[in-house]
Amino acid sequence: MNMRARGLKDYYLSKEFEDKYNYEGELGVSSSEAGTVFKLWSPIAEKVDLRLFENGTGGEPWVVFPMEKKAKGVWEYKTDKNLKGKYYDYLLIIEGKESISSDPYARACGLNGVRSMVIDLNETNPKDWENDKAPEREVEDIIYELHVKEFSYAKEGGFPENVRGTYKAFSVDNTSLRNEGKIPTGLNYVKELGVNHIQLMPVYDYASVNEDGTGAQFNWGYDPLNYNIPDGSYSTDAANGEVRIIEFKEMIQALHKKGFRVIMDVVYNHTFDLDTSLQKTMPYYHYRIDEKGDLSDGSACGNDIASEMPMTEKYIIDSVLYWAEEYHIDGFRFDLMGLLTVDVMNKIQKVLDEKYGRGEKLIYGEPWSAEASYMEKGAEGSYKKNIAKLDEYIGIFSDDIRDSIKGHVFYEDEVGFVNGDVNFIDDIEKGLTSFGLSPKHIISYVSCHDNHTLWDKLSITTKDVAKRLKQYKLAAAIYMSCQGRIFIYSGEEFLRTKNGEHNTFNMPIELNRIDWNLVEENKDMVEYYKSLIKLRKELTGLCDKDSDAGKNIETFIKEKGLLGVKVVNKTIETAEPLYKEAVIIFNANDEAVKVKLPEGDYKVLLDSDSFGKGASDEVLTGEIEVQGSSAVFLGKK
Repeated sequence: MNMRARGLKDYYLSKEFEDKYNYEGELGVSSSEAGTVFKLWSPIAEKVDLRLFENGTGGEPWVVFPMEKKAKGVWEYKTDKNLKGKYYDYLLIIEGKESISSDPYARACGLNGVRSMVIDLNETNPKDWENDKAPEREVEDIIYELHVKEFSYAKEGGFPENVRGTYKAFSVDNTSLRNEGKIPTGLNYVKELGVNHIQLMPVYDYASVNEDGTGAQFNWGYDPLNYNIPDGSYSTDAANGEVRIIEFKEMIQALHKKGFRVIMDVVYNHTFDLDTSLQKTMPYYHYRIDEKGDLSDGSACGNDIASEMPMTEKYIIDSVLYWAEEYHIDGFRFDLMGLLTVDVMNKIQKVLDEKYGRGEKLIYGEPWSAEASYMEKGAEGSYKKNIAKLDEYIGIFSDDIRDSIKGHVFYEDEVGFVNGDVNFIDDIEKGLTSFGLSPKHIISYVSCHDNHTLWDKLSITTKDVAKRLKQYKLAAAIYMSCQGRIFIYSGEEFLRTKNGEHNTFNMPIELNRIDWNLVEENKDMVEYYKSLIKLRKELTGLCDKDSDAGKNIETFIKEKGLLGVKVVNKTIETAEPLYKEAVIIFNANDEAVKVKLPEGDYKVLLDSDSFGKGASDEVLTGEIEVQGSSAVFLGKK
């Protein structure tokens, strides 16, 4: 019990405090040849000193300046000197106690984010950065989730040794398996797959990997430290504050040039611990405190960020805008989005829409939390139950379709539609039309970095490998037929395995790295995924994002383990239909089934045994035999 924390929170919530201290201006540091200005919001501080250093770690400050308290609780220091390249922190006295803090609004930092850095961001821009822009949107958004270090770490990937596991690896073109020049790896491979969006797992500065190269050297990165700075562990020189920024921008530029939009995984729901600039500069303001004075822990990470507090909301919105503006980020995936308020999510969508155009920046997240969270001010979380209150363009991960396909992620022995429980057929049918929601709201997927990989999950419930492979293809066919946006976990297409481990967030890189050998070993599955993605883009009735797009899909057969739908393909904003109608049939039974087709002449576009060849020449009318544990796609001109 911490009644001091509860008392502070009550004071922060008072009308008196909000009227006096809520601030709408810029914070952080700005520098130019005309001088440098530092601004820190800390109404509760009694004294703040600015300390300047030559280096990012070690040593004593070479000079200390007292800061002046201005209106709205903003502490300021101005000088006519350009302090570019200097490192700094703040020495605060709050309630008579000293603490040292980095800058919550820091744009650059030294090793491990301990000290902030004054930087001229224009000097970190790669050549031709002013002309860097996202590629045009395609008929469908195909999102591919990857981790920077995992992607290029393995020797077999063909990346130069000095850039493996770094931002720089993304700028290396034409990599191939074992450097043999035959089978593409890296971005060329992902592009050939048909992907057009890369979702980067956390790349902001996080606390769980030591940037000096000692200690554990792998983590997923869901441990925020400095929200507005790229992480240094993926740079070639973490001690030099400019290098990580330059190399991060080079990565974004390389991704854009290859035809990928870039989505950033952001974690505004908690921090690694309370040893943060947010806490040190404003104790308990930015964190949720329950009525007993204890930290709320809906994140299961020890704390919850209080996005309902006005200055915390401002901080989150400022941060999102900064990444979009400075780093040309094209979208944001919100971790545990249920912990963020409906208001802050809608405001993020609004400010991005106003600056870049309606829906131009993709926004989506996890509509859940680990536990309940203590929210003040009558705030509501961005949970699935509150989807009607969220902007139509804010997407949510569909755990309903995920678990209906393969079984619940937290109960490893539980099966889904493809691996033994045909009673999930109703949920599969609903999932095809995004559960009655606007398709803009839905991210359709079957696996991600969390929990078992799809191969490992099916390995638990289906021991026969040949049968498992059929179930795998059926699972992929189902989620790629659902309206919404398509999300693929890196390596899912080549049967990625983590040897049965379900939570590898801090396990060795040797387990987590992309095994590029599997591209060759499981080339048939890779080709099947390529064919599914290509076909998805051709069936405009599935790609349609209008709120009434569900009317494009009509069920014509629904029996035990057997579901057949007709898809009407219309002209949509981004594409003309290749086929006026399509028929999709899923058979989760072990045995083959004969299915009567809707009226018309059809050609097989794709089935579980025939892929990578385009449409069949054979014209079918009347009926078709669908093999057990398989899907078939047919087209009608």
